[in-house]
Amino acid sequence: MSDASVTADGTVLCERRGAAGLVTLNRPKALNALNLEMVRALRRALDDWAADPAVTRVVVQGAGERAFCAGGDIRRIHEEGRAGLYEQAETFFREEYELNALIQRYPKPYIALIDGIVMGGGVGVSLHGSHRVVAERTTFAMPETGIGFFPDVGATYALPRLPGFAGTYLALTGERMGQGDVLAFGLATHAAPVSRFPAIRDALAEGGPVDAAIGAGEAAPGPLHAERAVIEACFSADSVPEVLARLDADGSDFATKTAATIRTRSPTSLVLALAQMRRGAALSFPEAMRLEYRILCRILRGHDFYEGVRSVLIDRDGKPDWQPATLEAVKPEAIEAHFAPMAGEPSFT
Repeated sequence: MSDASVTADGTVLCERRGAAGLVTLNRPKALNALNLEMVRALRRALDDWAADPAVTRVVVQGAGERAFCAGGDIRRIHEEGRAGLYEQAETFFREEYELNALIQRYPKPYIALIDGIVMGGGVGVSLHGSHRVVAERTTFAMPETGIGFFPDVGATYALPRLPGFAGTYLALTGERMGQGDVLAFGLATHAAPVSRFPAIRDALAEGGPVDAAIGAGEAAPGPLHAERAVIEACFSADSVPEVLARLDADGSDFATKTAATIRTRSPTSLVLALAQMRRGAALSFPEAMRLEYRILCRILRGHDFYEGVRSVLIDRDGKPDWQPATLEAVKPEAIEAHFAPMAGEPSFT
């Protein structure tokens, strides 16, 4: 790879700075949301730098002050699915998941400098790297159950491994976490003020030890960490109705608010996400990605994803017509069908 390359529309900037390969996600007006061209550009850069002895670490950042990366281009996927162009949508997700798997096994330090929103696809290109540095404006979430989807991009592997069923809480509620909680629950490895990011980039380019370049910044745990006992007691339940029953019985402000949030989510997505979290704890990363691809292909041919996107992102009426509309109406066999193996599925190894 040359010292500087870009996508055709400039949405990904890749350059070599000293010992570092630097990637900038460059769609600030779209909160750096990923599209297929961006996924492919990042994949090309990582493949080239893995084979380049002059590059000893990779650094990924987002342009602008609002987001590292707010997810995938959901509107486009919605349009493709509505038009019956399932294979186009599946291509995006397959290549995105392959990128996530490459990051997880990348042979060199992979450092994400996270400032602002990091959700969905942004989690996939940051969480699985060796170093995740969060700034004070960081907002982390996996909000997929709110649009009739499911926590993907490797969440099947990562979230069940968080302490105290915090991953199950995040998967079901889609609630946001700030810098202190992201660090406290192990989703980040380091904290630093955004004002230090230029100095960190420069130090990484000089080629010295990565941890020394990042430094030992601190961030006090946030409000969610204070609720970890409630989270563990309630989200260790074996069913979504039991999670809600435990939250209702707890009766604290946090538990009441959390239960109310869950009750707005897609019932199918909730049951699916809980089953996903329980299975993911025993899976390898490639196995988790294969499971996600199976779920994805079934979700694209369903109802709730399109209805959720319509309600949240298109009409913005906040009145999704989930089908089925209640947890009690979700059939176990319908959930189980999402996990069934598929002929010709990718290996993600």
